[in-house]
Amino acid sequence: MRICLIAEGSYPYVTGGVSSWIHGLMSSMKEHEFIIYAIGAETKQKGKFKYDLPSNLVEIKEIFLDEYLFEKKKWGKRYNLSSQQKESLISLLSSNHIVNWNDLFDLIRSKEFTSVGEFLTSKDYFDLVEHLGKNEYSQVPFTELFWTISSMLLPLLSTIRHEIPQADIYHAVSTGYAGVIGALAKHLHNKPLLLTEHGIYSREREEEIIKADWVKGYFKDLWINYFYTLSGSIYTAADQVITLFNRNKEIEVELGCPEEKIRIIPNGVEITDYQDLKSIPDDGVIRIGAIVRVVPIKDIKTMIQSFALVEKEIPNVELYIMGPVEEDPTYYNECLRMVDEMGIKHIIFTGMVQIKDYLGRIDFFLLTSISEGQPLAILEGLACAKPFVCTNVGGCKELLMGGPDDRYGQAGFITPVMHYEEIANNILKLCKDQKLREQFGQSGFERVKVNYKRNEFISSYRQLYQLLGGE
Repeated sequence: MRICLIAEGSYPYVTGGVSSWIHGLMSSMKEHEFIIYAIGAETKQKGKFKYDLPSNLVEIKEIFLDEYLFEKKKWGKRYNLSSQQKESLISLLSSNHIVNWNDLFDLIRSKEFTSVGEFLTSKDYFDLVEHLGKNEYSQVPFTELFWTISSMLLPLLSTIRHEIPQADIYHAVSTGYAGVIGALAKHLHNKPLLLTEHGIYSREREEEIIKADWVKGYFKDLWINYFYTLSGSIYTAADQVITLFNRNKEIEVELGCPEEKIRIIPNGVEITDYQDLKSIPDDGVIRIGAIVRVVPIKDIKTMIQSFALVEKEIPNVELYIMGPVEEDPTYYNECLRMVDEMGIKHIIFTGMVQIKDYLGRIDFFLLTSISEGQPLAILEGLACAKPFVCTNVGGCKELLMGGPDDRYGQAGFITPVMHYEEIANNILKLCKDQKLREQFGQSGFERVKVNYKRNEFISSYRQLYQLLGGE
């Protein structure tokens, strides 16, 4: 069977998280061939893969959201769109319309659309923005509206025009642009479509836009509605939607995904992979670990603020932030300046490392994200019987506290997002109480050993592929 995995902003350009999940899935199913349809942000990423690709990965199709910058265009063309075609385009940007995605796909991929850039400099596009300005955004300066909508549509329309490789199953690992490509693949090839949603993509984009300086206040709702609209495309088209825990399922239903499509398959780890690790040094130093990419959504700045309070009270403490730093160099440099300006002595940014070289030496772990799915980093830590201090995002609470019928007990502390003082207080509790660390760690280990088995995770997807692909 040939399976096309559609990934946005992750594999094979970024390590950890969803990328590790994709790599592990392919590596565990040697009986199938895989295609990666990789959607990257910038063309400069082309060919810069962070993984040794598995032998059953037979093709990587790369597309980039900035490709439109290199298109030639001519101002003022007239496309003579029909009223139905105009409505399809308006529906993308209107909060009062339901998008007919198949009509939109046919329009954007038609012979008339030789260049996306040319369409967005056409008289028809001008008329479209004028209509929206008069009917929905009358208080917004027209010029700003024109260029804002252009920046929204350019990457989407360019993405829709790409060819989709032939496969037996299409499997998107997020909504957003990846979800649109999945819906397009279903429309073009009429093959089964599967979605696995780790975090809730549209909610994550909403959080980013609310905080973003580059989006003016009166455009924030426009951008937020747009990303919810994109995500709706695959909720409608997918044959099956997989999520990792019950709260995500509830949110998907709220966002319009039919409940009967949704199935929960949690992530898993192999406990035996984490035996015989290096032990904690007997030197009196408390070592805290964070397995995390240094990017804004992981909120490293709150982590730094929390640790600053801890270091003032406990001098023999170290924080190891383990993960790539090159994904957002500006943010990484801001974090370094913050550490320096606050006079923090014992934060170590390790960059990319072999996590198993550190896991056994860490006393407990820290995660301060503002959004998560079901973090593999937590499963890895708990597989080593290490407790956590985590923000209350995604499936973190369920991993540390268990569900309604859980019998294993607490495996760490859950805190509000960005509440650095409460995070620091919980870190201090674990620093000062070795027995509590051991108790929490054992509880987490038992929960993961029983409820989050890697072989069950792989088996569930193997069965699902066989069911959908008919092989």
